[in-house]
Amino acid sequence: MKLLIDTHVLIWFITGDTRLPEKSIKQIKNLNTKCFVSIASIWEITIKISLGKLEINGGLNELSKLMKRFDIEVLPITFEHLQVLIDLEFLHRDPFDRIIVSQGIAEELTIITIDEYIPKYKVKTMWK
Repeated sequence: MKLLIDTHVLIWFITGDTRLPEKSIKQIKNLNTKCFVSIASIWEITIKISLGKLEINGGLNELSKLMKRFDIEVLPITFEHLQVLIDLEFLHRDPFDRIIVSQGIAEELTIITIDEYIPKYKVKTMWK
């Protein structure tokens, strides 16, 4: 399985938030699962930290270490992703989530998310 981890899932995973289901945690930690996180998620987390809306002990350095520890790869934004994005319906207004959806579609990844709008797109999702 190849997963694209939504921003809130990454935050909950690295902070040990109990809202993240055990099944989702196991999938992320599973050595047979290839996990990706969008650079857009890292950008969003950086903005939240700089605005004081999110605190991660150790900041981005700790985030990077944890991602390496669990073999979570950063997925850059490509022209192919933007070509999907340009035709994406406006079911979701959040620009970070829209690029994540576009990446999921273009790369044929399953997005792990609790977001109620993302499953409305033609993209694979999972939660529990």
